Amino acid sequence: MKNMNRHFDVAQEILDMTEKELKNLAPVNILIVGKSGVGKSTLINSVFRERIADTGTGQPVTKHLQKISRADVPITLYDTRGLELSPEVQKQVQDEIYSVIEENKGTEDAVHVAYYCIQATSSRIEDSEIKMIQAISEKIPVVLVLTQAIGEQAAEFHHVLEEMNLPVVAVHSVLAQPYVISDDYTVEAFGLKELIERTFNLIPESVRKSFTNAQQVDIERKVNSAKTWARRYILTTFGVGFIPIPFSDASLLVPMQVALLAHITVIFGVPIDRATILSIVAAVGGTGSATVIGRSVVSNAFKFIPGVGSVVGGIISGTTASVVTRALADSYIQVLKVMATNELGGKSTTTDKLVDLMQKQFKKYIKENKNELEKGSSELETQKEGPLAKFAVIKRTFENFTDRLKNRFK
Repeated sequence: MKNMNRHFDVAQEILDMTEKELKNLAPVNILIVGKSGVGKSTLINSVFRERIADTGTGQPVTKHLQKISRADVPITLYDTRGLELSPEVQKQVQDEIYSVIEENKGTEDAVHVAYYCIQATSSRIEDSEIKMIQAISEKIPVVLVLTQAIGEQAAEFHHVLEEMNLPVVAVHSVLAQPYVISDDYTVEAFGLKELIERTFNLIPESVRKSFTNAQQVDIERKVNSAKTWARRYILTTFGVGFIPIPFSDASLLVPMQVALLAHITVIFGVPIDRATILSIVAAVGGTGSATVIGRSVVSNAFKFIPGVGSVVGGIISGTTASVVTRALADSYIQVLKVMATNELGGKSTTTDKLVDLMQKQFKKYIKENKNELEKGSSELETQKEGPLAKFAVIKRTFENFTDRLKNRFK
């Protein structure tokens, strides 16, 4: 029972740190402009997690602007209403947009980019809309988004808008959801990943992590971002673990590994509960160790390759600690990738499948890095050498490790 409680403690630590990291993320703030019925809500729900247009809390900030947000998604959307009304009301909407942009400059609520949405099949843009686009573009970048962009008519309209040379970053056509033509033919959704890429390059670097979390379309972006974080944490782990430590004290690595898993969880933004994390971590941490990760993960790694990377004289090397932590990160990233992919497709993921995937990925990674574990054993032998020889081996090992790590996560 004591060991099982420790499992729960580690799982809870990961969740607590994940929640703390989420709260510390500055939100990415996007202005959504367009008439009613052009597909703004469909676009928002397709791009961002948790169907935020439907489930987020809407708060009026002006008469014609609504602020939509959710506590668990680091994004704020400013949605306009009333554009189809009289020119006087449209002027009010424009003034309100100006006011919100100006008042929030330099703050956490600063508006970073605007999506100006027009239904592609309408094939028309009004003079008032052109004036509003021109006005907004003087303050923030504007992406002109053509929604429901199906067929030649939409393609021609896209071309016309580009020829107009409007002050926008781009004219971008999307189909947010698959469009059923007949029982035999469906036009698949398109343009969303490209919209994510364009937006990512427009927003400040300080909120890019928030945007990666909030968007649900480009899962590979989440994977790549998670690998970047993993590289940072693994290099830190290597620095701490490089000086050989007693195997019994391998739990010293636990705080770093907890932080690593928490960061990866934040990047993916998939809903995950304590029981699921417990099962995933226990899949490679075993159930017989009081440390769960750290010592028990190292033990399991050795089991996969008997005689390699063994505990020499009761100590483990920095390379051994790093290889094991890399295996932990790589496996967890693959598990969350599957969860995010299934969530996007509306599929459920059983815990048993996640546990099986975690075990297989961990075992595969350890076997692929057999040579590095052998180097870990070799490092320990340098303890018998003189200071200069030891330093040379350490320096060479660190340089080789850094090169391999960069290649692994680039």
